[in-house]
Amino acid sequence: MAERVITVLGATGTTGRRVAERLRAEGVPHRTASRSSSTRFDWTDESTWKGAATDTRALYLVAPEDPRPVRDFVQLAVAEGVERIVGLSGRGAQHFATPGVSFGADMVAAEEAVRESGVSWTLLRPNNFDQNFGEGLFRDALAQGRLGLPIDSTHEPFIDAQDVADVAVELLLRGGFEGQTLELSGPEAISFGEAVSTMSAALEREIAFQPLSRGRYLEELLDQGVPHEDALALITMFELLGAGINTEVTDGVESVLGRAPRDFESYARQAAMAWH
Repeated sequence: MAERVITVLGATGTTGRRVAERLRAEGVPHRTASRSSSTRFDWTDESTWKGAATDTRALYLVAPEDPRPVRDFVQLAVAEGVERIVGLSGRGAQHFATPGVSFGADMVAAEEAVRESGVSWTLLRPNNFDQNFGEGLFRDALAQGRLGLPIDSTHEPFIDAQDVADVAVELLLRGGFEGQTLELSGPEAISFGEAVSTMSAALEREIAFQPLSRGRYLEELLDQGVPHEDALALITMFELLGAGINTEVTDGVESVLGRAPRDFESYARQAAMAWH
């Protein structure tokens, strides 16, 4: 009988890559599954699903943008013998299912599918990642010296993606927190402008933060080639953040790992070394 492994979906993504690296460092038998992994996995191609689920004892689930396949895949994975699922969602996901809110449908669908799976599960709802500033959504704008967003003084306890990965690995390996939804934040809430100033100081380059109107932000996104639907989803996200739904600091990381989460300044210094 083949050895049962931990399977990591989204293994080339921000958290999935870090989950796989931690499992590798600890010598844990695991499988990475993505469109470019040796175990090919594509949400749009059902013929790739069974290869990712076979001989899997625990699953790290990162939902696709199109939420329709999630429930069917989870059912297949459970039928193949998956006993535990750790699912990545997003802080504030409970607000995403309200009428007229287009953003977050993938997270809502993933949460529902995991809760109804019939196996042991834990859902992770992190705040926005520190890494959005160094390797993700905002990196190109920072490199050009200006980040404009439709948000002003609202604070966000940004979280290091490595902390999210560390929590996921702990739960995948040792369980605990079954049937719970964990809100994960960094240790302090700062504004987007303060985050940009911190990155500017760490990088030793001038970077400006500019609050924008919704209309101006939409124009800039479209000028950058962002599809209209995706642009509207980003605007919705910032509207939700601006309403203050995610400003509170939580103890989710410490409750699982027994240590405080990393602060944004530490991340900025690390990111600066990578940039240089």
